[in-house]
Amino acid sequence: MTTMTEASVREFKMPDVGEGLTEAEILKWYVQPGDTVTDGQVVCEVETAKAAVELPIPYDGVVRELRFAEGTTVDVGTAIIAVDVAGRGAGAGQAPEASAAEAPAAPEPAAQEPAAGEKKPQARQPVLVGYGVATSSTKRRPRRGPEIPAQEASKAIQSELNGHGTAAAAQPRPLAKPPVRKLAKDLGVDLATVIPSGPDGIITREDVHAAVAPPRQAPEPVTAAPAPAVSAPAAPPASYDVTRETRIPVRGVRKATAAAMVGSAFTAPHVTEFVTVDVTRTMKLVEELKQDKELEGLRVNPLLLIAKALLVAIRRNPDVNASWDEAAQEIVVKHYVNLGIAAATPRGLIVPNIKDADAKTLPQLAQALAELVATAREGKTSPAAMQGGTVTITNVGVFGVDTGTPILPPGESAILAVGAIKLQPWVHKGKVKPRQVTTLALSFDHRLVDGELGSKVLADVAAILEQPKRLITWA
Repeated sequence: MTTMTEASVREFKMPDVGEGLTEAEILKWYVQPGDTVTDGQVVCEVETAKAAVELPIPYDGVVRELRFAEGTTVDVGTAIIAVDVAGRGAGAGQAPEASAAEAPAAPEPAAQEPAAGEKKPQARQPVLVGYGVATSSTKRRPRRGPEIPAQEASKAIQSELNGHGTAAAAQPRPLAKPPVRKLAKDLGVDLATVIPSGPDGIITREDVHAAVAPPRQAPEPVTAAPAPAVSAPAAPPASYDVTRETRIPVRGVRKATAAAMVGSAFTAPHVTEFVTVDVTRTMKLVEELKQDKELEGLRVNPLLLIAKALLVAIRRNPDVNASWDEAAQEIVVKHYVNLGIAAATPRGLIVPNIKDADAKTLPQLAQALAELVATAREGKTSPAAMQGGTVTITNVGVFGVDTGTPILPPGESAILAVGAIKLQPWVHKGKVKPRQVTTLALSFDHRLVDGELGSKVLADVAAILEQPKRLITWA
């Protein structure tokens, strides 16, 4: 990697945009050498194992060099673009390293500034607002010069968070870095109510998560052998015939999905139950709701009522909405439902979820489903939207498939597969008639959901779809 010697050249490093990921692929550059960029301007789009994300540059300047070509997979922490910031972006007396858009590589430390006359520390790793920084096996060079006392560091952080270097008002703003504030906003958490655990009263990402849900088992760190920033693809075997075979690199979302499904299949003991149900009345209700003024402008389809039926079934059988804590050997029952919707995208299968779906009205649920699907199709689903799911629906019926045995998303207790809705001969009121029929399949983790509980949930969903008036009487 070429090293810029000019003091005015800043290097923007690949941030961890997905909470613990180690690499990302550069999909597209939006700037070229010689272009002028400003603080916050999007310079490229990258794909991680969870989603495609646009990266903003954290300072003003002129692009000097793009370090990697489009299509290259780059390790987190590796410089990807060099920008000449001479005469731009730094105020009087402000050190070049004091940009509020950057955060240190170590999680949640107190902010430090170089003392006057001392050599500035190594450039810190920029972070996309809203996401944390992965712990890297690469060792940072030790800082030179005396450490700033914790009290002074706390004041420095407070000044930075106040926006203009002024002291807080009578009621100080809670101490938290921009990515943590973004996380709190996404989860609807008031930082003033969060108990901080970081140094000098700084609120961490873990504090925000703890404020909305019981603590989960921390994933074990993954140790991977270091790889070069640019690696050439492995040569195909001598017998490979390019005219008869096509090789597709497995990376990004597809790679993460494959790893997650293997981990789930060999960790959680899966059980799948099936039921075939007459949904003719539900299909009639769908047509009636399309004319309802309360749902005007919203997309009303069978998936909406199936999602509502599952939420009602969970309310009647709350123990199914849980997760398994291996470390504590405990079942963690969730008192909220983050409803995942499996979505097939050009980049692979993703499962974004609707936060607190159980608390939404039918129009609100319809709006949330529409936004989720539209965002997924555009490839703009954020990593945060795919975290924290509790129960999932996968609609295989859109492909004309009758049913399947779905694999649980990691950490979830149950997943409902919905088959194709077809006209079939059915005994109705003592006579064989053509009716709208579908098959439902519910897979669940047998460690925490036994056969009785799983059967009750599936039976409730089927009963609601057969007689949708139960959405009112059971709710």
